[in-house]
Amino acid sequence: MGTQRRLDDFSGPDAPILGPPPARTRPHPPAPDGTWRVEDGWVVHPFVRPGTLRAVPFQLELARLGLTEDLLVVLPTGLGKTVIAALLAAELLRRGDGKVVFLAPTRPLVEQHAESFSRWLTPFRSARFTGSVRRPSRAGSWEESDLVFATPEIVRNDLAAGRYALDTVDLLVLDEAHHAVGEYAYVRIAADFLAQRASSARLLGLTASPGGKDERIEEVVAHLGHPRVEARTREDDGVREFVQPVDIDYRWVELPPPVKAIQAELKQAERDTARRLQRIGFLRSKPIASLSLKDILAVRQEIFARPGPMTRKFGPLFHQLQLMHLHHALERLETQGVAPFLAYVRRVADKEKPSRGDRAFLSRPEVVRACAAAEAVAAEGTGASHPKLDALVEIVREELARPLGRPPRILVFAQYRDTIQTITAALEGQGWTVGRFVGQATRDSQDVGMTQREQSRILDAFRHGAFPVLVASSVAEEGLDVPDVDLVVFFESIPSEIRTIQRRGRTGRSSVGRVIVLLTAETRDVGYQRAEVQRERAMRRIVRRLARARTASAETPSAPADSQGRSREAPAPGRTRRAGPSGS
Repeated sequence: MGTQRRLDDFSGPDAPILGPPPARTRPHPPAPDGTWRVEDGWVVHPFVRPGTLRAVPFQLELARLGLTEDLLVVLPTGLGKTVIAALLAAELLRRGDGKVVFLAPTRPLVEQHAESFSRWLTPFRSARFTGSVRRPSRAGSWEESDLVFATPEIVRNDLAAGRYALDTVDLLVLDEAHHAVGEYAYVRIAADFLAQRASSARLLGLTASPGGKDERIEEVVAHLGHPRVEARTREDDGVREFVQPVDIDYRWVELPPPVKAIQAELKQAERDTARRLQRIGFLRSKPIASLSLKDILAVRQEIFARPGPMTRKFGPLFHQLQLMHLHHALERLETQGVAPFLAYVRRVADKEKPSRGDRAFLSRPEVVRACAAAEAVAAEGTGASHPKLDALVEIVREELARPLGRPPRILVFAQYRDTIQTITAALEGQGWTVGRFVGQATRDSQDVGMTQREQSRILDAFRHGAFPVLVASSVAEEGLDVPDVDLVVFFESIPSEIRTIQRRGRTGRSSVGRVIVLLTAETRDVGYQRAEVQRERAMRRIVRRLARARTASAETPSAPADSQGRSREAPAPGRTRRAGPSGS
């Protein structure tokens, strides 16, 4: 194997971000032999800046396929999906007079892609449509632009208002294409594009994780017009030399006895409430211990769907709401800590107009005893809110002590905003500077949301080493380019294969990546981790089947065995498994 090459260093030195716009009529210079010529390891094309895009064989191969067919590209995070879009955009812009529209779910992603294109491609007229739907921000205009980068909700609203059409679009790129389900804006936009486009126009969907169920993946494929599905893995020939291994460790902790006593109270209340629902005909398909939030939410729909007067539905709805509260409370206690558990209960108590079910949850004897015990644990101040916090502090201390020759970057993912506050306080208590990255919603004066501009600023500061630790919610999972993250920590396991793959993809881009998952023994952490493994395996099987079915005349690509090192079921408590280059 040759020297390891980097995929995240595509830009040449001092490449300007913006340049003078070309003439109103776009030139159409002749294409080099083979569409994209390769010289000294770099891509040569009339619309590609010299020395900015490295010639990576599998990227060029996928871009060539995109010239003749619509594509859904399933490619591990960090392997240059945006580069494939840029190569395809350059050639389609050379061939025709239409425009390229690149959509991404968030403003930081839109800005990231626009800046990447401006570094890689020769100057084009471009526009950026971001911001909220109610207050869209527009830089440039649709009519005058060759390249449009936008969030999908704004484009969907513009199409509905008749501000423009998609018949002049030669390439529509949908980043994080797994969102193309249900009522998401990608669905309407793709339908309009497929109905209006010219015969030579192409659609390109990009994702690292299309989903773990047949129905979801097939829905994505159908909404994109049944494109050709092309998948690559880290282990494939032609890919291995460009990837770095990702080591995955599992760190187990135990709940202390006082917290186990609180856990027992809540579990008893959860069992009793679920049994009441079972006695009146609900929740009979799964054991109570295996109930998920999805199961509990489905009960509400089932209650309303049953025939009979509304007065007969109040009782089941009363118990269903209590069960949902108990599920949330227990999850926060087991996987997040005493403080997030108490914060959840207080939030229910502080509702301006609590329902009968809310009041019943708060007044249950088990919940009252659990809260009193939790307050006592918190008042003692002798230990962390959750043993994971002590483990996390030790992990961060070990990582900061490692010699790197540059500022360290540690990214900690947490599911809940309450937990992010607790983690930030615990790490800052050690004297470390910590960044916080959350969504836009403001919950209260202690938990203020971040605007997209603030999100961009905090990411830039983290990239440039202004602070070593960033504690983030799910908004940092998708696609954001933070190179050289040395360590990603999952504060809890999550049962979503899509989100797990996205989280792991924040590391292992230009150097060996490391992921640590914190798990609490004998809690729903264990069940969530097993569910994620099963769904990720299912995703690999489904994508492999779809790729084979849609490329019968070509060599069948391997299934996306893993986006960032193969996910395996966590070893038993007390043992650690380390994943090597292939995740084994």
